[in-house]
Amino acid sequence: MAKAGRKRIGRGPGSGTGKTAGRGTKGQLSRSGIKRRAFFEGGQMSLARRIPKRGFKNPFRKEYQVVNLGDLASKFEAGSTVTPQSLREKGLVRHPDRLIKILGGGELGIALTVHADAFTASAREKLARAGGGAQPRQAAAQ
Repeated sequence: MAKAGRKRIGRGPGSGTGKTAGRGTKGQLSRSGIKRRAFFEGGQMSLARRIPKRGFKNPFRKEYQVVNLGDLASKFEAGSTVTPQSLREKGLVRHPDRLIKILGGGELGIALTVHADAFTASAREKLARAGGGAQPRQAAAQ
């Protein structure tokens, strides 16, 4: 047979699955309307509680989106002002409302004024040497 028909349960002793209809006798699983939580293990200590916990995750941690100076040099013209919104438009960050940190990776041959939440020391130094500046983000909102 190409496709077996569905098994009709609870249809008398001749069917092989009559009376208790394959549910066994008594107990929670034999009753109608049973509701169990996902991952319930019959009262046994759940897997999530049996496995040892490791480490610590700081709920107050600041997560930055990082951008290298070399990327700024390739996407912006000399003398332009780099804002979180312009970084988003150029595809260098995904979310302009999240924290942005400028790293000193790569070479910056043009003067840029960059508005971001944080800068590495090397990024500040390279921006100043190129004739630009590192501004905190609040200055960009004004």
